[in-house]
Amino acid sequence: MTVTWEELGWERLAPGVGRCRLPVWDCTVGLVVGAGAALVVDSGSSLAEGARLRTRAQALTGDRVTHLALTHPHFDHVLGAAAFAGTEVYGAVGVDALLGSRHGREEIRADAVRHGLPEPSATEAAETLVPPRHHVSGEWTLDLGSGCQVLLANVGPGHTAHDLAVLVPGDPEVVFCGDLVEESGEPQAGPDAVPSHWPDALDRLLSLGGEDALYVPGHGAVVDAAFVRAQRDALAARFGVSG
Repeated sequence: MTVTWEELGWERLAPGVGRCRLPVWDCTVGLVVGAGAALVVDSGSSLAEGARLRTRAQALTGDRVTHLALTHPHFDHVLGAAAFAGTEVYGAVGVDALLGSRHGREEIRADAVRHGLPEPSATEAAETLVPPRHHVSGEWTLDLGSGCQVLLANVGPGHTAHDLAVLVPGDPEVVFCGDLVEESGEPQAGPDAVPSHWPDALDRLLSLGGEDALYVPGHGAVVDAAFVRAQRDALAARFGVSG
């Protein structure tokens, strides 16, 4: 019997491409299925959540997850990463130094606890967090087989100093934006945000996907180019950025 994306908790966006919205923080995780390879975009907020995601992805693909891309170094997107042991992990250049340092992991752990993740879960995930092996400074193409090629693009800084987007060509094209775009609320600008560059990062997203792409925010419903453009203009006005 064939199991559908929806039966396993994934929202199908395009052939071989889907996402799910996780509980509590409404964080989005993406999935791109190739031939004998699969890419997960972001890893959830804990080892338990990461393990559930990996199981659900493998149940759909019938094969193991081979690649993991981290869109930015916030706890709800990275603390499940250790559950993907054995995968090739990608992040924007510089995020490796943050996730590989004791100070950086402690900041992520403390932020998770402040937001309500139980301290034992936050500590376990932070202590086992391994920095990405592959560091994207410009663009990096992943070949997932059978003509499925995914583009990883370092489009930041913006929401953080290390923002990575994922473009999946097709009909329609799908762009996983991380928290550069948020639909369920106003984009969050914490102490690690770079507001002066955030509108430019959204311009780069729009140039990647174009007018007809589906844009998948880090939190909330899938949006279109018009939404991303309006959010870009709102952020420019909010932070007094010209251009």
